Amino acid sequence: MEYAYVNARIKAMKSRLLDRTLLEQLINKPDIDSIITELEKTTYREELDRAGVLFSGINRIEVAIRNDLVKKFRTILNLIKGGESEQLISIILQRWDIQNIKTILRGKNIQENPSEILECLIPAGELDEAALTELVKQPDIKAVIDLLATWGIVYARPLALNFKEFTDTGDMVVLEYALDTFYYEDAISGVKAAESEDARILMKMIITEIDINNIKTVLRAIRDRIDVEEAKRYFINGSPDFHAGKLISMMKTGTIEGALKQLEKSPYEFITKIPKEYIAAEKISAFEKELEQYLIKKAISQFMGDPLSIAIPIAYIWAKYSEVTNIRVIARSIFMEVPEKELREALISV
Repeated sequence: MEYAYVNARIKAMKSRLLDRTLLEQLINKPDIDSIITELEKTTYREELDRAGVLFSGINRIEVAIRNDLVKKFRTILNLIKGGESEQLISIILQRWDIQNIKTILRGKNIQENPSEILECLIPAGELDEAALTELVKQPDIKAVIDLLATWGIVYARPLALNFKEFTDTGDMVVLEYALDTFYYEDAISGVKAAESEDARILMKMIITEIDINNIKTVLRAIRDRIDVEEAKRYFINGSPDFHAGKLISMMKTGTIEGALKQLEKSPYEFITKIPKEYIAAEKISAFEKELEQYLIKKAISQFMGDPLSIAIPIAYIWAKYSEVTNIRVIARSIFMEVPEKELREALISV
């Protein structure tokens, strides 16, 4: 893959990302209309104009930023056509397929309004907006899985294999874990087959994601007093450091504080610094937020990596995702009149 031209293009796209100053300006806007006016001065103008034909207010922002993100991701995929590089970028983008399917399944499980589900989706992977719209139209979880199978989408298989257990238990974690396990096992297999520097860069990111998912599982299981044997069913394999033995050892401490102590001298030691009151209250969301921030920061730091590698596309994908998430948080918070302190706490800090 000739990265010189591709990464020059991507760095030019990076230069048009919103900086902290502009985000601060958005935070300080009094209403949705003024946010739209400010965003019209940026690269979001084109998509805001298109969205404005059918939508207004916060819906116009939601549609515009989602479409802009998808367009940028498609641009990267088109720049990296053919061979190993396209395969590796596709692995990254497929995580949005998993996220979208989970969102649809959760929505169907609680009988959410289809339009509400659709607004939460990001058609950046194999499943485009038309496909996601059809999935959202299905009457229930079984119908969603059946339609995926009819289309020959690989994610139907782990869902179908675990559907009976889901119906027996009513626990959405069963289906979500099946999707996660399938995705990460498939991703690791695909990356290992590549055996290149690009593959090694991506593998580090995948391992970090697996670690973070497993640490979250351990902390939730301890909080919810779930038995070790039950919890370990939901550990995702693939990490050399946070393997099943290490995770079980964390769980056997029986406390959040004990589990965190075993993270000392690891890359995830930073969550041991979270205020004691959160540990005492077992407020897992605080730890999850810090872990997610770490993942995003690590991905975006790839901008400092090899300029002639896949590091730059990886960094841009996560930086763009972070930007869109922050705009969405700001718009929704102002629309719902959320206090500024809570708004700022919900932002992704990079």
